[in-house]
Amino acid sequence: MEAIDDAKCQSQELISAVISSLLKIALLKPSIICVLLVLIATHGSSRAAEVSFVDALKLAWKRDPVRIDLLANKHSAAARADAAQSLFPSGPILSGDYYSDKYVGSHQGYATWQGAISVPLWLPGQSEATVQVAQTESEALQERLHVEHMSLAVKLLDIAGTVFLAQRKQEFAGDQLSTIKSLARTIAKKVQAGEAPSTDQNAIDAEVATADTQLKMADEEKIVALASLSEILGGPQVPDLGSYNLRTLRQSQIKGTHLQPDQDPRVLAAHLSVINARDRLHLAEKSFMPNPQIGIAAIRDIQFGSPWDTRTAITFNMALPSDAQNVPLKTAAIDKLTAAEKEEQLVRRMVRIEYARVTARQKAAAATLTNTKTAVAALTKRADDIENSWKLNESSLIEVLRAHQSAFNAKLALAQAEVELHASVIRFFISAGRI
Repeated sequence: MEAIDDAKCQSQELISAVISSLLKIALLKPSIICVLLVLIATHGSSRAAEVSFVDALKLAWKRDPVRIDLLANKHSAAARADAAQSLFPSGPILSGDYYSDKYVGSHQGYATWQGAISVPLWLPGQSEATVQVAQTESEALQERLHVEHMSLAVKLLDIAGTVFLAQRKQEFAGDQLSTIKSLARTIAKKVQAGEAPSTDQNAIDAEVATADTQLKMADEEKIVALASLSEILGGPQVPDLGSYNLRTLRQSQIKGTHLQPDQDPRVLAAHLSVINARDRLHLAEKSFMPNPQIGIAAIRDIQFGSPWDTRTAITFNMALPSDAQNVPLKTAAIDKLTAAEKEEQLVRRMVRIEYARVTARQKAAAATLTNTKTAVAALTKRADDIENSWKLNESSLIEVLRAHQSAFNAKLALAQAEVELHASVIRFFISAGRI
């Protein structure tokens, strides 16, 4: 990581020095001003495109469609909780009847109008149970928002790691191509001078083609990775993974004991789902029969010689409990409760295993990075030594090409190790709830 930071600093110092030199000669040659403007624009844009991982996560969170969906569901659950606190489980019921013998019957002028209005009543404890179901559902959705935030952070980390690795591959592939092309120019001179066989020219031509293919493939990986990242962030920003290293982890004072499975959003969400399922079972038990109805009715009679013409009444309707209705509702609630309890146990197991993997991965990544740095240094020196030996006609060209390819492969392994180290540290922060 320190080597990467030094390289970035050296690159920035070099660009600054070039810009300063161009400023001094800009008055002598106006055409230099165009080059200067391009360098300044490119240098500034590359720095502006890099953002911290936390800021990138905020951008992704604002655009996350799952977050919007969960927020809508949460507001709906809160609205249901408010609605369940009303005096009646549903709206009033109106009914009306009209009877007459004018068209069919005795034709005595008999007519009756009858109207009624009634309201359903909550069963004992049903209103409170309905409110409780909506409230626990809202709480579960809030925890699912935390789960989605954590999931989005991991997804962003994977894509940002792919971008980081693609950039490093592109850098190493470009260096490899430059090295092989330099060898190709030397071999071409030797072949023309008769100091090397034509088979060396064939070998180096094939190697140049291979190196160029590797560079093109690295370019493709970078373009695809940046496109995926742009879709999540909504712009060309690239999260800075390099700022998360072992020193950052030590400064945070986060240890494996800070990873508490019981506080993981996924475990909390699964537990709230169990509570909500229990509340739904309680609601099913309280809804043991259809809601009874109470109301008032009025009858208006029109009949010759009738001693009465208007009557009023109080009505009450109640359907008796039935196992045909109650048993399916209750058993369905029990099935959902057992499924939620099973899911909670599985989530707890998964989180404990994941925490162990995150801790082990972070330790292994540090050792892997150290080893790959050693391998890169050794294989790069070996490639240089064999190339110098080849220039003295002490080694064959094939040995030189193999040595450079081994060094290139080691650099790719180093890039992978760098990504894994940065990603393991960030993943540790995510699991600890610090991101």
